[in-house]
Amino acid sequence: MRLKIQWLTIALGFLSIMGYSQSKKTIIPKTYVASKTTTPLVIDGDESDASWSKVDWTDLFEDIENNVKPKYATKVKMLWDETNFYILAKIDEPHVWANLKQRDTIIFYNNDFEVFIDPDSDTFNYYELEINALNTAWDLFLSKPYRENDNVVLNDWNIPGLKSAVKIKGTLNNPNDIDEGWVLEMAIPWASYKTSFFDKNVPADKFWRVNFSRVNWQHSITNGNYERKKDPEGKFLPEYNWVWSPMGVINMHEPEKWGYVYFSSKEGKDNFTIPQDEKVKWELYNLYRAQKEYYGKNKTWAISLVSLTKETISVDGKVLRPIFENHSQGYNISVKSPFSNTTYIIKEDGKIIAK
Repeated sequence: MRLKIQWLTIALGFLSIMGYSQSKKTIIPKTYVASKTTTPLVIDGDESDASWSKVDWTDLFEDIENNVKPKYATKVKMLWDETNFYILAKIDEPHVWANLKQRDTIIFYNNDFEVFIDPDSDTFNYYELEINALNTAWDLFLSKPYRENDNVVLNDWNIPGLKSAVKIKGTLNNPNDIDEGWVLEMAIPWASYKTSFFDKNVPADKFWRVNFSRVNWQHSITNGNYERKKDPEGKFLPEYNWVWSPMGVINMHEPEKWGYVYFSSKEGKDNFTIPQDEKVKWELYNLYRAQKEYYGKNKTWAISLVSLTKETISVDGKVLRPIFENHSQGYNISVKSPFSNTTYIIKEDGKIIAK
């Protein structure tokens, strides 16, 4: 499947912001328990559906990088059944506008809502979906995060059977009034994420890594039309990035930091606690990022924790003892979980293998 030329331009643009400087703040991903619905939803953008009234909203979205409160509120609800993953997003916005109508154009050039999904939590082979207030979709598949130079982006990949609907609370593209915002409702078929014909990928009583992002631009009005605002030199002002589970950096493409959505089949309320082995993996990704930075300075990989200026690392009071193995193609860092005795190995490309 061939990439569109426009996508290559965007990918290069992303690389300019994909440095390895990281927030010193510990990132704790958000969690959400998605209940199973026995009644299929009508996808019409209406939040008053009885099924939605039975489940809670997520926390309000936060700035992607820091603790600055977003200008406008955003929140999400989630449900599932044997066929679909249902998402309801409520997006407060006093000026609802959009002008991109062709599928798979660069939707984040409008204000948009974005969904990121990594079914098996390994940061490889994940999915992105962006939708604007005109209900125009851009869906794509990524073999690896952008930080890996050999990643493949399939811009022509589409979600078969995707259903989405937008309801405007106000008037679209009318700068003469003040709007309340817009509601986006969608149903994403589980079949979209099958890796083979016989793959049983409905995640009943399992978690997937998921995050949501809202891109919001400052705007100006020219001849009665909205457009992205520019500075005095004619360059577009940077967008706001408001997300469900903050990343600590302006970069959604670090899947190991995304939230955890647990798909419960239990009737009534259910609880979910992030497994301790996931925290072990977080520490391996910290070492992976530290290795990236170390290599950038020294043109070789570190061979010990001391080389990375760390003496010990621990999870919930248990000390981890990583083993470093460098080889001609890169490195392996392995650690045995003190909670499950599973050995996890992270490679130079960020792939984690469990043994």
